[in-house]
Amino acid sequence: MASSVWRGSIVLSLVTIPVKLYAAARAERTHLHQIHNVCHSRLKQPLFCPVCNRQVNRSEVIKGYEFDEGQYVLMEGKELKKIEAASSKHLEIVAFTKMSEIDPIFFDASYFCLPDEEGKKAYYLLLKALEDTRTVGIGKLTMHQRDYTVFLRPYQHGILVHTMYFANEIRSLPQYGVLEPVQFKPQEMKLTEQLIHSLTEPFKPKQYHNEFQERLKKLIEAKSQGKHIEIGESTNRAPVIDMMTALKKSLAASSAVPKKSGATKGRKMLAAKKAS
Repeated sequence: MASSVWRGSIVLSLVTIPVKLYAAARAERTHLHQIHNVCHSRLKQPLFCPVCNRQVNRSEVIKGYEFDEGQYVLMEGKELKKIEAASSKHLEIVAFTKMSEIDPIFFDASYFCLPDEEGKKAYYLLLKALEDTRTVGIGKLTMHQRDYTVFLRPYQHGILVHTMYFANEIRSLPQYGVLEPVQFKPQEMKLTEQLIHSLTEPFKPKQYHNEFQERLKKLIEAKSQGKHIEIGESTNRAPVIDMMTALKKSLAASSAVPKKSGATKGRKMLAAKKAS
């Protein structure tokens, strides 16, 4: 079994639930290293000082915050140690809220939360209460010398813990979300909604893949066996000139593809009902 990333207790008022956290998801990437094209050795990144013109030892390294170009506030390791969060074994729930009130942009990493044997009854009691009330717990957690605010929510008969991006970490763009006075033709809106309706289907995450990683793995496998594979060039789509024509073509293309989802079945029944 995978190793846990944190072990402690969920604290809800006077109730303590011993639990362990396991990483629930992580990006799968094929990592490529920098290789010297002459001798095919992997290149390293030395600690090099351009002013002293020499490599430096790690014992000579401190950290600094750049407040102006080339100007730093210097900090020693012992100073940083003093402000690091003390290790804690408690995940304290401080509030509950409705899931619908949390925008997905605030969700960061996800962790499976499993109870220890002695905490199973309280764990499943909390899980059932979260499910019945359709709420999410908001808690405070210290993990790896960092303070986190976390969400606890029901997921597939267990409790999933998400770390949260803080409000000041959510970036903003002045030009984003500014509504412009654009006029739509009723037929354009109707065709757009029909296109969305024709492409609506149940969410099946297994049908989506990281296509670049799959192509990269095939390329690595072929080259490792001395084979050569052709990489097709991506086609550039023509710019949309007439919105109505583009929508009609898109709708016709999507309608030509047979679908087996429940949504398609429902649409056929609705059409038959209208015809009768």
